[in-house]
Amino acid sequence: MRALCVMLLSPLLLTMAVAQQPAAGDQTMTSYCTFADGNQLSVEYNASHKEDPQNGKVWAPGGSAMVLFAQTPLVLNNVQIPIGGYTAYVIPGKKTWTLIVSRNTAVGAKYDESQDLVRASLDTAQLSEPANTLHVAFEHSAPKRCSLRLDYGKTGSFGADFQEK
Repeated sequence: MRALCVMLLSPLLLTMAVAQQPAAGDQTMTSYCTFADGNQLSVEYNASHKEDPQNGKVWAPGGSAMVLFAQTPLVLNNVQIPIGGYTAYVIPGKKTWTLIVSRNTAVGAKYDESQDLVRASLDTAQLSEPANTLHVAFEHSAPKRCSLRLDYGKTGSFGADFQEK
């Protein structure tokens, strides 16, 4: 009976799993969100920064874009994102930030607007304690929804809702 309970609870626990752990290298981090069916959405990023974000300018934290991996088809801002890998950039603003998901996955490539797949607006709020390095996390807000949050400096940005299709 105990084994059966563990087997039944395991998928439930997986749906609640949101993890952040170091990947290869000290400042490379990976955040995960696991959907109810076990598929994941993850983002790998460099927590250190080579330049501070500037309002209205595309920002690649750590000097390189964040890498987004989707194990399942997603929808962000009414745009379908197929299974695969993507790069993600941020445009900071005074009141909102913009998340950009790009088709371009070439290592070391510069940002190219023509490769944009989708843009999503992020709400912002002042953090009580400044974040000295970039912190990216997912909130598993529903069985088929993960919301992205980015904290850097005195700003927390949130609200990019990835829906599993």
